[in-house]
Amino acid sequence: MVSKSVLLILPAQNFNEEEYLIIIDALERVCVKIFIASDSYSLCIGSQGLKVKHDVQLYNIHESNFNGLILVGGSGTREYWNNSLIRTVVQKFAHSKKAIGAICSAPIILARAGLLTGSATCFPDDKPALEKEGISYIDTSVVNQKKIITAQNPAATPEFIKTFLYELINN
Repeated sequence: MVSKSVLLILPAQNFNEEEYLIIIDALERVCVKIFIASDSYSLCIGSQGLKVKHDVQLYNIHESNFNGLILVGGSGTREYWNNSLIRTVVQKFAHSKKAIGAICSAPIILARAGLLTGSATCFPDDKPALEKEGISYIDTSVVNQKKIITAQNPAATPEFIKTFLYELINN
């Protein structure tokens, strides 16, 4: 892989560590540069206590610096469903036709930003929130909708990151 960079947005609290670690491992294996963004004032804290230092504050994201974006899930992601700053960021990535991935509870952010059409997947408990946005819920691991990839849960992460990398590398 030649000089690709991906921005991961982590909630300040309660991100899903399993998803995060699988995604980081896969990106590092293909030499993708990884940058972490958050609104945390210090460290992002995972649901099991993993601490991650972010590189970029949410308000300082410029999509032109990255080839793709991943929204990591977890219960803390629900706190960002109505975050207008994150909505604007994902819309800019979509407008630039860059690969966007959202896993677990994070697809709701994409739905509320107007980026999903037709159908998608998300954490099953969040199905009502997805459907409220006019998106049909598909009970499947991963849905790829024109460079916007949604995934259901931590078990779907390997397939999710494989699909995301395909879109990142081939487009």
